[in-house]
Amino acid sequence: MTPDTETTSTDKRSDRTRAAILRAARERFAAQGYERTTIRAVAADADIDPSMVMRYFGNKAQLFDTALAIDLRLPDLTTVPPHELAQTLVRHFLDRWEGDPADDALLVLLRSAVTNEHAAARMHEIFAAQIAPALAAALGPELAAHRAGLVSSQLLGLGLTRYLLRLPAVTALTRDEIENGLAPAIKATLESSHVPLREVGDAAG
Repeated sequence: MTPDTETTSTDKRSDRTRAAILRAARERFAAQGYERTTIRAVAADADIDPSMVMRYFGNKAQLFDTALAIDLRLPDLTTVPPHELAQTLVRHFLDRWEGDPADDALLVLLRSAVTNEHAAARMHEIFAAQIAPALAAALGPELAAHRAGLVSSQLLGLGLTRYLLRLPAVTALTRDEIENGLAPAIKATLESSHVPLREVGDAAG
């Protein structure tokens, strides 16, 4: 076996080990949350020594961040008419949470964020890093800076009450009822400054 072949083989084993750790971590965090999940339990699930988890990810916080590296996959809001922004955001997050049962990383993070400061900070980072720029592209940075936080809290409130707390009054609603009920509230948030969205859209044009 040549040195290059040995390097390739080692890299492949490393990739498989890393993937096994992340898979086990996601399952543990989903089942037990951040606080109750341990490095030792993740290692046992991945059938490796705990020291290997530490070697690849350093500590539980770094493992959590890597396992739940979430892309919100927001649409290009610059192509959305201003009066449809709110409904587009609501529909997008319903698709994220209900479209693919296996894609539950966002809910895992939300579940952990309720009781753990690190998870809460991670959730804040993800939304701040993705929602604000998406809105800024559509509304401009100044307006988006004042609205992104409230819009994020409204969308996270939907996730918390419908999918985690499972409040009957919210779980009983159809998707259309949620869109028709929540979109106007988010639209009001987006229009909360002295400059209505239609004027922002006209100015951008």
